[in-house]
Amino acid sequence: MQFIYWFVLLIAIGFAIFAIQNSGAVPITLRFLFWKFETSLIYALLGSTGVGLLIVLALWIPRAIHSSVRSRERKKEIENLERMVYGPSPSILGKGRPGEER
Repeated sequence: MQFIYWFVLLIAIGFAIFAIQNSGAVPITLRFLFWKFETSLIYALLGSTGVGLLIVLALWIPRAIHSSVRSRERKKEIENLERMVYGPSPSILGKGRPGEER
C-alpha cells in the first residue's frame, strides 16, 4: 500500500514540473458540441485529470461502501455462528469464571 502512495506522490510531482515548464505555452482551443474554449495546455490536462479522478471516485465510493457493509454483516454472522458452536461466553451470561465470587 505504501508503494501506491509513493507512486501517486511521484505522479503529482511530475504534474507540477510539467505545469511549471509549460505555463507559458501557446493557448489551445477546446471544442465540445457548441462550446469553444481557449486555455493553456496545462489547464486542459489538469482539468481532464481532475474530471477523470472524479469519475473514478464516483464509481469507487459506492463499491467501497457496499463492501464495508457486507464486511460488517459477515463479521456479525461469524460471531453468531461462533456463539452457536462454542456457546455463550461467560461475560454474556454475567456469571464470570467458575469458582469466582462476585
